[in-house]
Amino acid sequence: MISLNGISVRYGSKILFDDVSLRVSGKDRVSLVGSNGAGKSTMLKVIAGLNVPDSGEVALSKHTTIGYLPQEGIEYAGKTLYDEIYSSAGDINKIQQELTAIEKEMSEVTDTTSDEFMDLINEYGELQERFQMLDGFRLKSKIEKILMGLGFSESDINRMTDEFSGGWQMRIALAKLLLSNPSILLLDEPTNHLDIESLIWVENYLKAYLGAIVLVSHDRSFLDNIADRTVEISLGNVTEYSGNYSFYKMEKEVRKELLENQYNNQQNYLKQQEKFIERFRYKSTKARAVQSRIKLLDKMDKIELEDEESTVKFSFPPATHSGKVAIEIEGLIKSYDGKHNVLENIDLLISRGEKICLVGVNGAGKSTLTRIIAGLEPINSGIIKDGHLVEKKFYAQNQAETLDHNRTVLETMETSATGDITKNLRSILGSFLFRGDDVFKKVGVLSGGEKSRLALAKMLIEPSNFLILDEPTNHLDMRSKEVLMNALNKYEGTVLIVSHDREFIDGIVNKVIEVKGKKIRTYNGNAKDYLDAKEKELVSQRADEMRLSKHETYRVDKPAEKKVSTHEIKKKKKELTRATQPIKTKIKELEDEAKGLEERIAKLEIIMGSPNFYSGSYDIIKTTNEYNNLKDGLKYVYSKWEEQSAKLSEIEIQFSNEN
Repeated sequence: MISLNGISVRYGSKILFDDVSLRVSGKDRVSLVGSNGAGKSTMLKVIAGLNVPDSGEVALSKHTTIGYLPQEGIEYAGKTLYDEIYSSAGDINKIQQELTAIEKEMSEVTDTTSDEFMDLINEYGELQERFQMLDGFRLKSKIEKILMGLGFSESDINRMTDEFSGGWQMRIALAKLLLSNPSILLLDEPTNHLDIESLIWVENYLKAYLGAIVLVSHDRSFLDNIADRTVEISLGNVTEYSGNYSFYKMEKEVRKELLENQYNNQQNYLKQQEKFIERFRYKSTKARAVQSRIKLLDKMDKIELEDEESTVKFSFPPATHSGKVAIEIEGLIKSYDGKHNVLENIDLLISRGEKICLVGVNGAGKSTLTRIIAGLEPINSGIIKDGHLVEKKFYAQNQAETLDHNRTVLETMETSATGDITKNLRSILGSFLFRGDDVFKKVGVLSGGEKSRLALAKMLIEPSNFLILDEPTNHLDMRSKEVLMNALNKYEGTVLIVSHDREFIDGIVNKVIEVKGKKIRTYNGNAKDYLDAKEKELVSQRADEMRLSKHETYRVDKPAEKKVSTHEIKKKKKELTRATQPIKTKIKELEDEAKGLEERIAKLEIIMGSPNFYSGSYDIIKTTNEYNNLKDGLKYVYSKWEEQSAKLSEIEIQFSNEN
């Protein structure tokens, strides 16, 4: 579909890519990985045609279309949400406009037997046929499905796009891309502005996407579940790995060890040759041999090792002493207008040392609850009690606004550092992507992401015993997240996190609190345990619906009974049987299929829960893929069962009304 041949990109003296080639085609699922600044976003822009390389060419096959989602900076205005999404429908939108124009022309023709009118009729028929082939008649439902999946509500559909904040603006951009259905999707950090439910929906949508996908993300779970090919950008080159991110990490270690051996062998060889050259450089009898070896060394391809930074072992200051209870909430009610409650009758007890994640759709009240717990938001009624000697530190996305713009990055950290941490400030800043002379930059010249990282680093080195973190990983790379995750694991105080990054959450929390419908619900375990529990709830709910449907009888009250002959009754029953039997047969087949899938899923869950699963006794990738495919298949069977059940119900009700 698209091919990059000999691409080179330079920024001043820095070489991002040097003679790089890459091919993307069919249903490829490619993730671009590498350190911040390696050129991942630039690579996407080159593929999208937004950046022109210094050399090389980008070849695009005929009829290939490209859709690109940047990290930020998109704003929509002047249209309703629905109209904005509809505008990206491409050919469907164009055909719809043409159909409307022809309808107007036809209404103005007075002679319906004229050649002009017949030509319009023929053109209208051809356009309708194309419209149907493009699934245009289901466009409205498709738009609504995408918007609901991305977390918008029905009441949002007719709102003006100007009313939506930055994160929702990016969701609008993603919705437009998904509807336009390009041959290649280029996604730069698509999960940054999604809650965990929307993220799961997007993940499932992309799994079934018919085109190719190239994405950049710092969400390891997202990469593992979407990509089947990983391209690492490093030292101006690209290296391909035929697997997801986890496969890449394992394979990279193997290749790294091999490369280090090759590097060491080459260095030993170079030293021997240089020693020979130095020894015989001025001997005329060895002049030819010396020159030969010099030329050989000049032509030799030197092996380079990636300049990996040493792992930063960052630890929080020791948690200050506090009582067993961190915070206690009873009967909390929160409303911003005094009429519509955001949170209602919330009871919550958080104990010292607990590590909790808050999840829920955007707008459910997660950030409001964290601000209330942090003491920054008043409540309308209820009781909030902080535990004995609890010392809270709160990080929010707007935390950067509190920084002094006249201080340097290093000076900002020095204002909060105490004890041994003062000796490691530059190493800590390095783990938050401030390297070299970056630490001497003034805060005022930093980007929004850099300020957010600095605000997080500054807060984390301040003494506390209760950390409240609202989306702390949004501007961190893989290495920085790992440093933060390790530090939070060792932190002896209480932690409350709002995050949609499943791998990050899984490595820290032991409890998940879901905020939904103004209430909260607690799940023990990490993000995976929470998602598994939600999936089982959904499966159980649908299974109950199936069982109940078998015993349901549809009755319609009739105004008055009239005598019907036995012959007529038998005739009507035969008609009903003929109409419903194929549907009942299909429902039975779907129920049997669902039962078989449920049984196989249950067996795989036992296997995957076995301690021997990761010991090499099983093919982990094959088993996991089968498990995911079975779950997707079960969802599909449930959806078809619901369609057939609704159809059966409609026919039976219609028959009852007619008779």
